[in-house]
Amino acid sequence: MSENGGNGLVQLTAKDFKSDQEVRWCPGCGDYAILNAVQSFMPELGLKRENIVFVSGIGCAARFPYYMQTYGMHSIHGRAPAIATGLSVSRPDLSVWVVTGDGDSMSIGG
Repeated sequence: MSENGGNGLVQLTAKDFKSDQEVRWCPGCGDYAILNAVQSFMPELGLKRENIVFVSGIGCAARFPYYMQTYGMHSIHGRAPAIATGLSVSRPDLSVWVVTGDGDSMSIGG
């Protein structure tokens, strides 16, 4: 974090969105690139970290909230969009994001 021009506003950086958790996806997994991209553009949104929530289902994508220095939660298989919708409707002040993989988004195995 850095002070923005002395006006008291805090300017977040990509590093501010990285948690202290070790990222554990398979070598070569595309989730690394997605995580890096999200952490890189989050500061541009100008949102406070406490107003951002990542909702995930299960599988590899379920680890995503652990790697973000924001609020996050897991849901049951295939239900992340429904839970995120409920959260967004009940708390319109939050920026709610859904992270799913192929199996979770298509309810494979559920």
